[in-house]
Amino acid sequence: MTGEYSSFKVSNVIIILSDAQELRQINEELESLEKQIENLNERKMQLKRKKQCLQENIKAQTLALQSSTDQLDRQDHLWSKELSEKQSSVFGISDLRPLQLSTMNLTLSNKNCILVMPTGGGKSLCFQLPALLSKGVTLVISPLVSLMEDQLFALENLNISAAMLNASSTKEHVKFVHSEMTSTKSDLRLLYVTPEKLAKSKRFMSYLEKMYTQNRLARFAIDEVHCCSQWGHDFRPDYKFLGILKRQFPKAPILGLTATATSSVLNDVKKILQIPDCVILKASFNRANLFYEVRPKPSNAHALVEEIVDLIQTRFRDQSGIVYCLTQKDSEEMARQLQSHGLTAACYHAQMDAKHRSLAHRKWTTNKIQVVVATIAFGMGIDKPNVRFVIHHTISKSMENYYQESGRAGRDDQTAHCIVFRGFADLFRQSTMVFSEQTGQEKLYSMLDYVNDLSTCRRALIARHFGETWKSSDCQEKCDNCQRKTSVTSFNCYSFAKNLINILSKTSKIQRYTGLKLLDAWMAQKPCLQEKKLSRSQCEMIIMQLITNGYLKEDYHFTPYSTISYLIPG
Repeated sequence: MTGEYSSFKVSNVIIILSDAQELRQINEELESLEKQIENLNERKMQLKRKKQCLQENIKAQTLALQSSTDQLDRQDHLWSKELSEKQSSVFGISDLRPLQLSTMNLTLSNKNCILVMPTGGGKSLCFQLPALLSKGVTLVISPLVSLMEDQLFALENLNISAAMLNASSTKEHVKFVHSEMTSTKSDLRLLYVTPEKLAKSKRFMSYLEKMYTQNRLARFAIDEVHCCSQWGHDFRPDYKFLGILKRQFPKAPILGLTATATSSVLNDVKKILQIPDCVILKASFNRANLFYEVRPKPSNAHALVEEIVDLIQTRFRDQSGIVYCLTQKDSEEMARQLQSHGLTAACYHAQMDAKHRSLAHRKWTTNKIQVVVATIAFGMGIDKPNVRFVIHHTISKSMENYYQESGRAGRDDQTAHCIVFRGFADLFRQSTMVFSEQTGQEKLYSMLDYVNDLSTCRRALIARHFGETWKSSDCQEKCDNCQRKTSVTSFNCYSFAKNLINILSKTSKIQRYTGLKLLDAWMAQKPCLQEKKLSRSQCEMIIMQLITNGYLKEDYHFTPYSTISYLIPG
């Protein structure tokens, strides 16, 4: 009996162990399926958002087509003759660009309108010219002081009466402007304010109401109108305050202007501004005179400076341009480096006092210095026509930002160059800054797809992002990929991806890998890279592609001083 009992006990143990092993396998399989479901749900949401954007884009284009069939560009309105005369005598313009006349006819008809036009397409003329024909004042709402200063400087040269109110305005100037707002004898035509001024100054709002009751409020022109939407690439909380404009001033038409807005952003803006039936006019994204180029960023800071200096001193000798940097510290250091190489350059960022910012801006506008080295605080609405180059020291945080920033080149329709340096470390510098934003990481990864693509036409990539179509043959070799004479070689990265994930699977809480540490650990395993003879730059691109495609995932960790991005299997 004892033997039988022992045999029975052993067999039960074997059964239990077998069941336990099967249970572990089931748990592992369930865990794997859960991860797959999570990834599929995430992909499902991405596709749903893309589907919605495409549907809304088709709807917007259909509305734009209907608007054009309504003859918005007619020249037999009551104001048409005077509009044409002022266009020539005041602005010195013989021919308008597409959609400019349609936009002006709409706002002069007191209709609400949103114009989407590329940077440099001439959006500001669409409210400046009508302002000369309208009774009263056009209130222009802009997000940046530099933008307003630039337009005021240009209007002064044209002898057009315009003013600006911002946080640095003196009491005397504020008093003067308030008087001009309500004086029937005033010749003030354009008044520039920030959205913060509307949101935080009850006194200004009271004068605005007086102006409205006197029928002296001609229209609201909201520049960079995409800032209203949390889904936009440059959301600003004070822009949401603009939702009260239609409630408080129902008869004043709203003209919204932007260079970059998807259909979902435009729909959001319409809801916020309470103009559901406004006409949306959308121009093509393409700027035929711009040459797009991506360069690998040297890992050595000195080598990068030398390359940028060489570009400015040779290809862009004595030509005006902008160098965009990620941080204030970067912009200050780059400006010093350019100056040390004999170039006339000035720094521009938000923490500089207003006087020094304005001085740098004015010197650059009047060609007293060649280069402005700036953060993104510089540029929205900049109207300098002869900018021959825009160089990005660091990748932008989104395609919308890059399109807008690079579009500050070549506003005179002459050839200009848009160059961005693709840096591996910059991915993680940017991602730790944008991951908390709605769609921040998704937008950054779209920018990575742009800079890492070595074969597709740059214009086709931009068009795809903004829901348009583009034939590479139409580029006419105006980008590095279309101009490249050598073919791009493709190869399977499966073994590399497997090797990288194996490295990460051995990590622990004590040892975790940042992007740079993973790159170093991978390159230390030379046998796995020798077959393809990959350079460090190519290895960086492989890791970035694995991240954007979800095979590697960024995992963020907070310290008292910074946010760190670690990589884990995706």
